[in-house]
Amino acid sequence: MRYRKFPAILAASTLLWTTGMAGAVDLEVTHWWTSGGEAAAARVLAESFDKQGGDKWVDGAIAGSGSTATPIIVSRILGGNPMGATQLNTGRDAEDLVKAGMMTDLSELAAKEGWADFIRPAKLLDACKHDGKIYCVPVNIHSWQWMWINPNTFKDAGLPAPANWQEFVAAAPKLKEKGIIPLATGDAWQVTGIFNVMLPSLGGKDLFLKVYQDKNAEAAASPEMKAVWEAFAQARSLVDPGYVGRSWNEATTLVMTGKAGAQVMGDWAQGEFGVAKKVAGTDYDCLPGLGGNAILDTGGDAFYFPKNQNPEVTKAQLKLASLLLSKETQVAFNLAKGSLPVRGDVDLEAANACMKKGIEILKKPENILPSLNQNLTADTKGQIEDLTKEFFADAHMSVDDAQARFVAIIKQAQ
Repeated sequence: MRYRKFPAILAASTLLWTTGMAGAVDLEVTHWWTSGGEAAAARVLAESFDKQGGDKWVDGAIAGSGSTATPIIVSRILGGNPMGATQLNTGRDAEDLVKAGMMTDLSELAAKEGWADFIRPAKLLDACKHDGKIYCVPVNIHSWQWMWINPNTFKDAGLPAPANWQEFVAAAPKLKEKGIIPLATGDAWQVTGIFNVMLPSLGGKDLFLKVYQDKNAEAAASPEMKAVWEAFAQARSLVDPGYVGRSWNEATTLVMTGKAGAQVMGDWAQGEFGVAKKVAGTDYDCLPGLGGNAILDTGGDAFYFPKNQNPEVTKAQLKLASLLLSKETQVAFNLAKGSLPVRGDVDLEAANACMKKGIEILKKPENILPSLNQNLTADTKGQIEDLTKEFFADAHMSVDDAQARFVAIIKQAQ
């Protein structure tokens, strides 16, 4: 979607917040953090904001994933009913809203607080820029390239815990014999996530960059890319029929309770393990890069602040923007969320074993991938999701047919 000129909407936005005491604002904050671990992380931010006094965080949680919430958030902004602040993915989700002049410019605050000096990797802040100005606050580093396993499930089935995707696939028949789902997942974006994790983890970083960053159709049609589709076909054979309609955190619970062997999911899954008091390295374990290629993308969450003409609302927005990057908030929020801070100058001694794996991986620039949200438009991502969802649901769709359609998508990607 492209958003062009909306002067009437911007004018209407001046009436959307109420104030109590002079200068105090009830700031509605929308997000899609509704699972147990996510909600705990959101409370960290809300309580930290409220403790400052005066302004209040009004929680606007939207049930469902980002693919459900983002259109609702965008529609509200376009429709003249914007929130005070909103979570979106770090990347291109708000690109057209920024171009249309509908987001608050945070450049002055960023310069005053020196965001460029401590936010790392620098591309996270770059993703918030348009024409040299800054329009969002990255709050964490989330990586998709993880497989979560329950080592006790494999032990009970008489199997060693797998160290990589190939060993996991080899163990799957024995898990099935024991009535255990080899691979827990839900459908739609979760299935697409598996595919997009396989691309760099099994196909390699260079292939990932050629396909998703360079939009190279020849790379999308290569034998290396075919091998990724073949692995995705393997994954299709390892799920249970009940995966359709299952939420990602329900899939995490299946792994946690020993009903499934593994789940391919971003590191936000750690928030669920944390809420359940599970210990990394004992109750669950993690395989970055599916165990074979320890690389991680650096996506995550960012907060945007829709433009308004009420100076008190703007003050509250800037107050929240500053809080999100304070050292105390960065540590508390990310420990609850299972993600890594965007600040490179905070103490993470309390991080669990899996988080520490991620920290070590990201210390080496060659291990870092850009996130899909930084390289693909919402339209292209939607086409890939439709294709992977259809492939996963239809065992009769061949790898060759799926790859041909994938090549066509990459050819026209922007």
